[in-house]
Amino acid sequence: MRVVVINTGTEILLGDVLNTHLTFLARQILPLGLRVERQLAVPDGVAIRAALEENFETAEIIFVTGGLGPTTDDITREITAEMLGLELATDPELQRLITERLATRSIRLTNRILRQAQVPRGAQVLPNDHGTAPGLYLPARANGQKKSPHLFLLPGPPRELQPMFERAVRPILRVIVRQDDAFAYRSYRLVGMGESYVEEAVGTELLALPGLELGYCARMGEVDLRVIASPAVIERADAIVRAKLADFIFSTTSESLEAVIVRRLIEKKSTLAVAESCTGGFLAHRLTNVPGASAVFLAGYITYANEAKSAMLGVEPELIAAHGAVSEEVARAMAEGARAKANSTFALAATGIAGPGGGSAEKPVGTAYLALAGGGETFVRHLFFPTDRETFKQLASQNALNLLRQRLA
Repeated sequence: MRVVVINTGTEILLGDVLNTHLTFLARQILPLGLRVERQLAVPDGVAIRAALEENFETAEIIFVTGGLGPTTDDITREITAEMLGLELATDPELQRLITERLATRSIRLTNRILRQAQVPRGAQVLPNDHGTAPGLYLPARANGQKKSPHLFLLPGPPRELQPMFERAVRPILRVIVRQDDAFAYRSYRLVGMGESYVEEAVGTELLALPGLELGYCARMGEVDLRVIASPAVIERADAIVRAKLADFIFSTTSESLEAVIVRRLIEKKSTLAVAESCTGGFLAHRLTNVPGASAVFLAGYITYANEAKSAMLGVEPELIAAHGAVSEEVARAMAEGARAKANSTFALAATGIAGPGGGSAEKPVGTAYLALAGGGETFVRHLFFPTDRETFKQLASQNALNLLRQRLA
C-alpha cells in the first residue's frame, strides 16, 4: 500500500524543531509490511490543503502530523473535513475529557481549546492521554462518494503522537493492511565494529539471498544493519548475521546500549558506579536516562580535577604525578576507587584528553583510557578519538558501556 507522511509546522521548515515523526512512523509501520513512499513538510495553515489534494488520488494511507491544536493556524481538522464534505460536530465525550483535564490543572477553558472536541462525521477518535488534541482516523472513501485514502490525523508533539500510535493507530493498520503486502524487517544494532567492517563480514552473503534489501546506518560509536525480505529469507539472513556478528550485536530492537546495560544488571542482580573525568558526567547521564536505573546505578563521581580524583576516589597523588591523570594506572585506580566507595558490583572509569588543547606527543588530543573493575579483576582499554569534544565524550562513553556489556554477556 502506498503510504504518504505529511508533517505540518512552520517551526520544522525554519529549522527550529527537529522532525522526528518520519523516523518514528517509518519504523513503526515496517513490521506491518508498510513503507513510506513519500514525505512532505508544509507550513502551518492552508498549505495542508494542497498537500492533501496532491496525494489523495495516489496514496492509500496518509499520516498527517500537527495542526490539531487550539490556535488559529491549527486547521488540519477543518480543511480535511471540508475537502471530504464531512460536517464537523462537537463530540460530547471529548468535550468532557478536555474540560476535566484543564480543570485538574487549573487552566482556564476557552472556546478555542474546545475546538479540539470537533469531529468530522464518520471519523474515529484516537484518544490522546498526554494532551487535549485527539487524533482522528477517517477510513478510505470516508464520505461514500469522493475517492480518498485512509487518513490518520495525529497531534504534533511526539510525546502525544507516539503513545497514540501504539495504542490506537497500530490496531487499525493491522486490519486495513493487505496480507499479500507483508514482508519481514529486521534490524541489528552493533557496537565495537565499524560500518565497512560490518559490510565486509556479511555483505556478500546477505546480498546473495533472493529479494533481500540490505542497508547500513553508521552512528557515533555504533552501526545499524537493516535487512528487508520475505519471512523465509529473513530467517536465512538472521543466521548469517548472528554467525558472523553475534559478539557485536547489542540489540535487535530500538533499545539503546545504556538500556541494555541497565536491563542486564537488573537480571544479574548487580550494581554499578562510575568515575568520570573526560566524560564529565555523560556516562551517568546516559544511564540515569533509562527507567529503572535506580535499581542498579549506585553512584557517579565526576572527578575532573586531580585533587578530586584523590579526595573522592582515593587515587594517590604520587600515582598521578608519576603517570599523569590520563594513564592506564590512574584509570585503573579510579575504577577500583569508585567500586570500593560505592560498594558496587562493577565500576566504570573514563579519563582522557578531549581537546582541543592539553595534548602532547606522547598523549595527543583524543587519547582515552577506559577501565572496568569488578568480577575479581580490573580491565583497562587504551583508545584514541581524535575529534571534537562532544563526539569524544559520546565515543568514550559508548566504549566504556561496551566494556561492561561484554563482561555481562
